[in-house]
Amino acid sequence: MIVEILAAGLVVSACLAIFLDEAVYAVVALAGTFFLTSLLYAFSDALFVAIFQFAVGAGTLAVLFLSGEMLSEPPQKTSQKTLLSIVAIGVLLSLPAIFLSISTPTGLLSGISFGEALWDLRAVDVVLQGFVIMTVALGIAIVLHEKRKGEN
Repeated sequence: MIVEILAAGLVVSACLAIFLDEAVYAVVALAGTFFLTSLLYAFSDALFVAIFQFAVGAGTLAVLFLSGEMLSEPPQKTSQKTLLSIVAIGVLLSLPAIFLSISTPTGLLSGISFGEALWDLRAVDVVLQGFVIMTVALGIAIVLHEKRKGEN
């Protein structure tokens, strides 16, 4: 039951991160997404992956929070009706994860646990996450440099 609640919270926080107009609130929702993903990995006996996901998420959030604060317009009020509709859409999207089960195929990775598979077989994923963080940080540095250059 805990995993299903984490999955629902993960989908809802991801929807909020995508659809919220205020940059700072969207980054806070993204922080919830990273944290719930780490908890989901930890409850699935993938502790090293959970720690790595939390560390990558913390680094990404620092860059995004600073850039959202520096580059965004003053936040506009989001109506409660819009916020509740986003949460309702997230809950509806998470219903299949709660009520449907997926059978795991046997044979290909039958001797490897979920945690071992995530940690041992995800080298490309780790490299791509690092590349995305580096690209975002570089893009923000260029935008801030051009903004400062335009002020002088």
